[in-house]
Amino acid sequence: MKKTNQLLLVLCLGVMKLSAQTEPQILVQPYLQDAEPNSIVIMWETTSGEESIVEWGTTEKLGKKTSGKAEDINFSESRVHTVKLEGLKRFTEYYYRVKTDKAKSDIYQFKTPPFSSDQESFNIVAMSDMQYDSQHPDKFSEIVNQGVLRYLEKEYGGKLPDNLAMVMIPGDLVQSGSKYYQWKEHFFDPAQKLFAEVPVYPVLGNHERNSVFYFKYFSLPENGTPAFAEHWWYKDYGNTRIIGLNSNDGYRDLREQYEWLEQVLADTEKNDDIDFVFAQLHHPHKSELWIPGEEESTGKVVKMLETFSTKTGKPSIHFFGHTHGYSRGQSRDHKHLWINVASAGGSIDNWGEFAGRDYDEFTVTQDEYGFVMVEVDGNRSDPKFTIKRISQGNTVKSRQNELTDSITVWRLEKKPNAPKVDSPVNNKTVTTEFTTLKAGEFSSPLNGAFHAASHWQVSESPDFDKLALDSWKQFENWYYEEDRQKEDDLTDEKTKRLKANTTYYWKVRYRDQNLNWSDWSETASFKTPQENEK
Repeated sequence: MKKTNQLLLVLCLGVMKLSAQTEPQILVQPYLQDAEPNSIVIMWETTSGEESIVEWGTTEKLGKKTSGKAEDINFSESRVHTVKLEGLKRFTEYYYRVKTDKAKSDIYQFKTPPFSSDQESFNIVAMSDMQYDSQHPDKFSEIVNQGVLRYLEKEYGGKLPDNLAMVMIPGDLVQSGSKYYQWKEHFFDPAQKLFAEVPVYPVLGNHERNSVFYFKYFSLPENGTPAFAEHWWYKDYGNTRIIGLNSNDGYRDLREQYEWLEQVLADTEKNDDIDFVFAQLHHPHKSELWIPGEEESTGKVVKMLETFSTKTGKPSIHFFGHTHGYSRGQSRDHKHLWINVASAGGSIDNWGEFAGRDYDEFTVTQDEYGFVMVEVDGNRSDPKFTIKRISQGNTVKSRQNELTDSITVWRLEKKPNAPKVDSPVNNKTVTTEFTTLKAGEFSSPLNGAFHAASHWQVSESPDFDKLALDSWKQFENWYYEEDRQKEDDLTDEKTKRLKANTTYYWKVRYRDQNLNWSDWSETASFKTPQENEK
């Protein structure tokens, strides 16, 4: 009898153990997708189980339940769960947890987006290229937990959903998108605390390899071209439109993508609720650290955004990655920024490691880890945004959430005063060898504005259709850890060698640090002597 009881006990323990092993376990903790003022998508992954339930409410007592769907992801028992909560109130905090059978997550929070008319200000984090680096395997976790989360806590205090509206990721989330294990271990696990309370919006990089896992793990806005679902899309948050694009081989030159973008920008032009457009795509048009990573097709997108911004007065940005370092540039004739938001984990492209080039557009390039904060001011009477680079340094120099670059751009025009031409003027005769143009000091009615760029033109014709000089200089040019514009006050410029016995016309305009150009100065003239008079 005693032996029988022992056998029954062993059998029961075995059954209980087997049962515990077959109970669903959460593999990927819940993360947020596709947030709207009245809805949000919540996703997670379990080892098994078809039940997909989110318990939610405006307090930690929850009280409401919404069911969704479960989907196979890797020809196994694992399931990715998707639940859409609807009927939410705009700009409101909610609590939630996910449930699959007996598996339950912790309780998390999220905040729904506002309408543009609410005039709410908000923050965005942009970072990219967090793909796994075996030499620094915990770097992405550091960027998120010691970087983003610690920075937000220190700078703003309070709750995470109150401080951050969304996370933008322009590509290269994992080292190899076709390897299932990397999504959990290298992407979702390190960022668990962030993605559970702030919606994440990625686009495809080359390392995703157009993997089916990418499309199963994300539920992105369904407003792109139907035949290319989730390859390109847009998302509005307050007064800002976020546009996601695919710059990868096989998609970067598709007519359908450019036609879609053209239509979205045309719609945005008519939409008075939108003040700013932020596009993200993976590949750079120009790269100071890594020329081989450049893609000409991104230049088409840049031109479309430049044209849009100048036509509408709505400033724009294109965020990108691929090159593993930070760069900030700006278009000369448009309120458009070029921002490389890498690297959030991928090995740094160090200065001198690859072929590089000092481009006119870029004023700051840093071979460092980090992320970018975007602070958007929703005040409809005078909206603006501020870009901040928060650096984590590199293997040579460590930084702890150090602000290394910043720029603020206003929606409304705030012109500096047109500069005064000093010399040469009144058809004065000058030498043909490197004549120096001189203009007056910078001034602006905007408090705190300073001289950030000068644009000089010299022409053989008074209508400036036959340029002999077209020079654009900015107040800083950090390239290879050196400021190549140091001590240039931007009020003078040397010409190139000029033709003899010729009348030239010249003018200049000044720009402040917020991308506001002055009007052109008055046109001045000078002439060069005949060859035998030099």
